[in-house]
This record gives sequence, structure tokens and C-alpha cells, in this order.
Amino acid sequence: MTTTVSANRKGDRRERELVNALDEAGFAVMRAPASGAATERELPDVLAGDGETFYAIEAKSSAGDPIYLTGEEVEALLFFAQNFGAKARIAVRFDREDWFFFHPGDLYTTDAGSYRVKKEKALAEGTDFPEFVGETKKVTLGEIGDDGGDAEDGADPETEERRGILEAVRDGHMPVEDALDVL
Repeated sequence: MTTTVSANRKGDRRERELVNALDEAGFAVMRAPASGAATERELPDVLAGDGETFYAIEAKSSAGDPIYLTGEEVEALLFFAQNFGAKARIAVRFDREDWFFFHPGDLYTTDAGSYRVKKEKALAEGTDFPEFVGETKKVTLGEIGDDGGDAEDGADPETEERRGILEAVRDGHMPVEDALDVL
């Protein structure tokens, strides 16, 4: 019982952390006080909007193991988001990492109908917090191209350096945080 209570406290603390971060980023945001087992109505953990885009967010955190959501949790989120006029998002946070966001359709579905997010997938494919709140935009390797370098000279050295850094992150040779510092 103590493990469940402390896990619930940690989950509550993480939800409040997400609410505070979204608030600081300029979103109108609230934590649904009746989410989870407190009510028979299925509500998302967090509602957030910036005047143009509105989100219904299910927030999950883990010390390092994969994060699982039941099919019922995801279906309830999608149902609520559609009826509320919001975009459904799953927010995941692993210890010593920031928040990452996914559309439920981008998650791995197990044979049992549950949804799973591994830490590696979150770091590689998730929308990070700055991108989610509109502070930055993710650039993929495919989007990096010739940005005006002289065709005779080959690729622009700065572009090649960025490409090398992104490839190092993709291949697991460089942590994302280090790449952000370099870029």
C-alpha cells in the first residue's frame, strides 16, 4: 500500500510540475481535480490552452521503466478531447528528463491493447517541452539541406556540422542535452 501511495504522490507532484511549467509558458492551464480514480467520469489530468490551441493531456511519469497506459485511459482521453474540442496528448516524463508529448496514435500498441512509451522513443521521437509550447521547432535530418551554400563548394560547413551532431544524437553517440548545448 505504501508503494502505491508514494507512487500516487509522485504522480500528483509531476502533474503539478507540468501545470506550473505550462502556466509559466503562457498557457491557461488547470489540473483536473477529479482525474484518475476520484470520479466515475473519465477526465484528462491537465487541460491547457493558449487562445488558439487547446489540449487535453494525460500525464504519466516513470523512474525509467516503460510507461504504460490502458486502452481505456487512451479511449477516454480521445473521447473527452473530441467532445471538448481539444487535441489529445500523452505527456510522459522519465526521471532526470523533461516532458515529452505524443499524440495517442503515435504510441506503440501492445497485443493486449495497452499503449507503451519507452524512454528511448520519448527522447528520439517525442515532442519536447520547448517545441510543445512553441518556443522551438524540431528539425529532422531530412529537413536539413543546402541552405544557400555555393553549389561549387559543396555543402555549407555549418550545415554539415549540424547534420553530424543530429546524426550523433540519432545513433545514440551524443545525449540530446549535449547536442542542444552545441547547436
